Amino acid sequence: MLRGKIEIQNRVPAEGIFEKEDGLINLIYTPGVAYVAKEISRDKKLAYEYTSKWNNVAIICDGTRVLGLGNIGPEGALPVMEGKSVLMKLLGGINAIPLCIATQDKEEIIKFVKYIEPMFGAINIEDIESPKVLDIVERLKKEISLPVFHDDQHGTAIITLSALLNALTLLDKKLTNTHVVILGAGSAGYGITKILFKAGCKNMIVIDSQGSIYKGREDLATNPYKRDIAFQTNPNEIRQDLVSALKEADVFIGVSGQSNIVTSEMVRSMNQNPIIFALSNPDPEILPHEAKKGGARIIATGRTDFANQINNATIFPSLIRSLLDLQIKVLSEELLVTVAKAIAGLVDKKHLKDDYIIPQINDQRILPIVTQTIKKMLKSHLVT
Repeated sequence: MLRGKIEIQNRVPAEGIFEKEDGLINLIYTPGVAYVAKEISRDKKLAYEYTSKWNNVAIICDGTRVLGLGNIGPEGALPVMEGKSVLMKLLGGINAIPLCIATQDKEEIIKFVKYIEPMFGAINIEDIESPKVLDIVERLKKEISLPVFHDDQHGTAIITLSALLNALTLLDKKLTNTHVVILGAGSAGYGITKILFKAGCKNMIVIDSQGSIYKGREDLATNPYKRDIAFQTNPNEIRQDLVSALKEADVFIGVSGQSNIVTSEMVRSMNQNPIIFALSNPDPEILPHEAKKGGARIIATGRTDFANQINNATIFPSLIRSLLDLQIKVLSEELLVTVAKAIAGLVDKKHLKDDYIIPQINDQRILPIVTQTIKKMLKSHLVT
């Protein structure tokens, strides 16, 4: 019916724009615009003052790993990216432009982002296959002057840590002595592993299609990100599949993109009152009623139709808004952990319950607390 979710609107009032003598057309276009164009050409930073650059974000996607749907191409990715644009506008007041591009070549994607850098204030990398996307993010952080935010790697990690901290508070447990199993070693799994490790979780096992990741596994030689995971997890270098890894675990975090891969019997093999975060979309690793049947105490998915939605949509509009306004260039692990703790704190202990461990996506307190938290870090010279 709508034929798309987004459109461009002018900030310039239309009334009287074409009047001959004092019409605004003379200012916003020729001849008046020439003055502004010359000034910006002398000092590129003025683009932040006199154009929409300060509020423009490019959503870069090649369609190779969209939700749990896989490689559906740039056209298939477009409605998803338009939805992200709507959320950024509604929750962050951001002009987010979906750029679903017809190349899946890493070097071409990096070049494309470099070419469009003058138009934007930040870059949002989204739904590109791993490990290619991690290479792209690392390269762009070094090769362009804009902040580079990767939803799967940064956004999912922040909101997962927020939810886990509150879930553990409910159970009177500490992250430092909690046994966590993460299914999926792509962008989200990598980001979650790094943020949990930074936050103090030392007892993690990450499972990929080959089983548990451990130091010395032969196939890790060609994947530096899985090597990073190996050095931050599985200290005893245990070789397990998912079934054996879940036995006596406290927490399951699923970001595998695979549906119904965890059974109620596997949940039953975990420690008492297990926490189940089955976050793959649109179909989770285990449905909530099946997890409950296995004895799960706290259950979360990435979907809006179940309680406890752990979805990067809760954080990315607010975090990107702060990156634009404060012109933060680097997303450090310390920043991610600090923001995650601040968001967790929005649900105070007296309101915490099994089906309410994380703020809703449209919670109006998220943007102020994220901005306030990062400003404090800036004053303490903890971010740049």
